[in-house]
Amino acid sequence: MSKPLRYFVTATDTGVGKTQVSCALLRLMATAGLRPFAFKPYESGVDERMGPADAVALQRAAGSWQPLDQVNLASLAAPLAPGVAARALAPAQHRRHQQVWGRATKALSQLRRASGVVEGAGGLRVPLDDTHEVLDLIAISRMSAVVVARAGLGTLNHTRLTLDALERRRVPVAAVVLVHSARRADPSAATNPAELRRGAPHLLVLGPVPYVARPAARARAFDQALRSLVE
Repeated sequence: MSKPLRYFVTATDTGVGKTQVSCALLRLMATAGLRPFAFKPYESGVDERMGPADAVALQRAAGSWQPLDQVNLASLAAPLAPGVAARALAPAQHRRHQQVWGRATKALSQLRRASGVVEGAGGLRVPLDDTHEVLDLIAISRMSAVVVARAGLGTLNHTRLTLDALERRRVPVAAVVLVHSARRADPSAATNPAELRRGAPHLLVLGPVPYVARPAARARAFDQALRSLVE
């Protein structure tokens, strides 16, 4: 039996393409004949009428075989870090939110022999509850991290700090994925890959994924950029 493909997708910031990377990995796994699990335990900024949009996208990319309540455990309305949003809840709801960590770690343990993708919330130091951050969940998952970063000026600092934090927790890094999140040109984007590899020659840097407005074409661009992580 071949070793399962397991990635924890994190990022240097919010809104840099983490969900698109997660969906691409899941689509590629499903196309390769796997039955990948999708897991986004914490999601905030959720419209109560629409539900957890990112978790739904992951569920569909994985093949829609999981109930949504297995993909997402905590949906919070406030567009804040999950742990911050939870502090504004009523006391009983806040206490229930603190229990999500135990459910999340139990689910990860049950999925440890399966291929799939876990998506975090924002960057590494984002609080998930009163005592845990995203980095804690990555470390306990024992999965390889895929770090999503914005292509352009500023990404060298943000990405290196993220990589340093993962190294201190002995989290292996499968790849850094650079993503153009806007149409505007940024001359530093062309130098980002080589500069990130400076001092880390074995670091796999994928992309930059181009900015494409049409959703279907953008999905294909992400699939192309990430194909090597699944083949």
